[in-house]
Amino acid sequence: MAKTFMGVRLRRLREERGLTQAALARALEISPSYLNQIEQNQRPLTVPVLLKLNQAFGLDVQLFSDADEGRLITELRGALADQGAGASLAEVRELAANMPAVARAIVAMQRRLRDTAERADLLAGRLDNRDSAASPAAFESVRDWFYERRNYIPELDEAAEAIGAALPPGRMTPGLIDRLAGRHGIRIALAPESGSLRHFDPAARLLHLAAHLSEGQQAYQIATQLAFLEQDELIRRLSDEPGLGPDARALLRIGLANYFAGALLLPYRLFLATAEALGYDIDLLGRRFGVGFETTCHRLSTLQRPEARGVPFFFIRTDRAGNISKRQSATDFHFSRIGGSCPLWNIYEAFSRPGEIVRQVAQMPDGRSYLWIARLVRHGQGGFAALEKTFTVAVGCDLAHAERLVYARGLDLHDPGLATRIGPGCKVCERPACPQRAFPMLGRALDVSPTDARFAPYSSGA
Repeated sequence: MAKTFMGVRLRRLREERGLTQAALARALEISPSYLNQIEQNQRPLTVPVLLKLNQAFGLDVQLFSDADEGRLITELRGALADQGAGASLAEVRELAANMPAVARAIVAMQRRLRDTAERADLLAGRLDNRDSAASPAAFESVRDWFYERRNYIPELDEAAEAIGAALPPGRMTPGLIDRLAGRHGIRIALAPESGSLRHFDPAARLLHLAAHLSEGQQAYQIATQLAFLEQDELIRRLSDEPGLGPDARALLRIGLANYFAGALLLPYRLFLATAEALGYDIDLLGRRFGVGFETTCHRLSTLQRPEARGVPFFFIRTDRAGNISKRQSATDFHFSRIGGSCPLWNIYEAFSRPGEIVRQVAQMPDGRSYLWIARLVRHGQGGFAALEKTFTVAVGCDLAHAERLVYARGLDLHDPGLATRIGPGCKVCERPACPQRAFPMLGRALDVSPTDARFAPYSSGA
């Protein structure tokens, strides 16, 4: 255990069970004075004591694990920064480690406050009409829903695997078309000038697909439609949560259908075994299963089945302006919602190196380092004068897992000078000497030299 001083959590457990220190000490076969020292953080919570807790109370040892501490620290810092509170990283880490319930309550209160403010803006007319599109709060709610489940939905994943495992990997389209026709009486029609990738006409029992889609893209769209047809009850049950508004529930239904489609085309056990055998080579995986770079990366971020875990990846997609349109995580890595992202991050370098996979070892302000892989992807039909959407898609993992990746070859992962020191965005980043800092951290006074042109409103920086 990296974090062994957990007296507050132990004291809370004892109070919840209605036990005195003497009673708990007897159950753990230790002295009351030793237990008192653990609760006061004067002695560490050792593995033998933890095992006795599990034996005596059937306790989930994850209660004393710091696996979620990193993400809680980031969320708490963002919540405090929203309020202009200048808490140090050490103070935030102490609160997250010793009083996680209080920290989560602060994060939840700030989230509700932000959602309320956004709804007020909608009603006041300062944002687009609510009927025309989902609110920003709805997108964040859906991201949080997946984030809290580490981007793994067991019921959908297992249902999709039962179908996908019976079809040949990379050549599923004919089998999916047969399933659509045989089970649901639905035929496929290609639409050359279609404005959408997929459109289902229930009256005619026709699924219209854009004609420019590749075979793998067609399979993905068919699998998404199968999700709505065969998993509709499960999808509705998963999305029917009291804390979600109508917009968020509608978006979540789409997200769950897309999750099902990816899990069908890339069946869990086969995909994980292949990924491990290939060193998580994204291009080779994509060719093996007949899908693109982005779909492969997205699936890699979902491999968190408890009895068969893959590398825990963070997945992100962003455009040139830094707008993050997709963000999923199986890790505790979590960029703040405010302040944009870090310009030193390799996701932006990938825009100037099309067709190339860009690697980066990056270190966050808390000292944790990650290996990132990013590449430019294009969306669109092409053709002269046709506009294409361009994004950078990236996946990253904690450096502890990096040696399992082919992308770590040739890198000295133990060299402390290799890592680029990035941050969660200037408004919540504590790196005072960063040459790319755009503006000061929220809640902190900025000590600016008279010759420092970074924040001068009319300076050319020359």
